[in-house]
Amino acid sequence: MRVAMYYNNRDVRLEEMETPRIESGEMLVQIFASSICGSDTMEWYRIKRAPLVLGHEIAGRVAKTGDGVTRFSTGDRVVATHHVPCFACHYCKTGHETVCDTLLGGTHFDPGGFCEYVRLPAINVERGTWLLPDEVTYEAATFVEPLACVLRGQRIANIRPGASVLVLGSGIAGLLHIKLAAANGAGLLVATDLNQERRALARQYGAHHALQADSDVAGEFRKLNNGRGADVVIVCAAAEAVCQQALQA
Repeated sequence: MRVAMYYNNRDVRLEEMETPRIESGEMLVQIFASSICGSDTMEWYRIKRAPLVLGHEIAGRVAKTGDGVTRFSTGDRVVATHHVPCFACHYCKTGHETVCDTLLGGTHFDPGGFCEYVRLPAINVERGTWLLPDEVTYEAATFVEPLACVLRGQRIANIRPGASVLVLGSGIAGLLHIKLAAANGAGLLVATDLNQERRALARQYGAHHALQADSDVAGEFRKLNNGRGADVVIVCAAAEAVCQQALQA
């Protein structure tokens, strides 16, 4: 099968690799869509393990099922997540699944989403794979994983109806946060970004105001919020200045 082999951010090669073989409880999924996560472009993080096949936001069709798989059949349209927790350890039971030892090791796709076929480990098949409704496209389904991160974040932040919310950064994650906060009934919803087009998208997705990111964000927010700071600040940009804005707002 063909794979996109990552060597560094300026060197990604189309190469051939043997199609993974599956064992009991596992599945082989033909990839129809695989989106690019921001972490896929973090060269300092990825290059230590290069060459490798990246991609973890996938959707596709079941090509083959291993013995014991009963929930899925060949031809099913599915979306799968690359990490799954055990749901039994101390961290899982206290709502901190992202530090579960099972999630952090041994639940990766083989070899990665930027290829023609991936092997899903049995635990991923059991706990991290879902059938796609007919009306959901493969492309839209690749948003399941990033949207799940947003849903979890806002659940932990406990955004209540009427709360004032400031979203710092209006990239993909920021726009998802804006849309979800608006759907959940946020009161004043303000976004920031350096890019004019992203600020326009933020307003389109539900932000009442979109501020220039290098302005006096905390001061401008208070003017819009009757002198009060934000009830919830969501950081969606990796910059020290943004973290300072979050603390000030």
